[in-house]
Amino acid sequence: MNSILIFDQTYQGQNYSKTRLPKADYENCIFENCIFSKADLTNCTFSECEFTDCDLSNVDIKHTTFKEVEFKDCKILGVNFNDCTTFLLSFSFENCMLDLSSFYKLKLKNTLFNHCKMHQVDFTEADMSASIFEECDLEGSIFGTTNLEKADFTTAYNISFDPEKNKIQKAKFSKDNLLGLLSKYQIEIK
Repeated sequence: MNSILIFDQTYQGQNYSKTRLPKADYENCIFENCIFSKADLTNCTFSECEFTDCDLSNVDIKHTTFKEVEFKDCKILGVNFNDCTTFLLSFSFENCMLDLSSFYKLKLKNTLFNHCKMHQVDFTEADMSASIFEECDLEGSIFGTTNLEKADFTTAYNISFDPEKNKIQKAKFSKDNLLGLLSKYQIEIK
């Protein structure tokens, strides 16, 4: 736990790539139009916070805690979410760009990804059960021994993974995204 507690603050237009955000516990804070690209957010705690129109590309989040955090309209490229603290980990993403990020081995049941671009995102060995991928572009994303039970992919697109190497019981798909589940068989569907 950090010694500094910060509640109900709004941060707008700050560049934390050059000046580090103080290590603290942030609760119910809002970050708008802030730049965190390659910033050091290690050992910070964010509880019930919102990041809107922020650039968090390649941010360092080792031992960082996210509890009920919302990311909206953010650029979050190449972030290793598997480096953050997993205890009570929960967040949602709306209209975010998450290319090349990793959720390797994380337990993220019921996570909402809404209108996100998620090219080459690593979900290997993650528990994504009952998560929702609403209108998400999953081109090149990696699913391997991933728990996708009850996950909703009905409006997602560019899905391609081996159903035999993932848990997909009661997951939801549309007819349009079934081709990506059958690609390993190299069959023609007309």
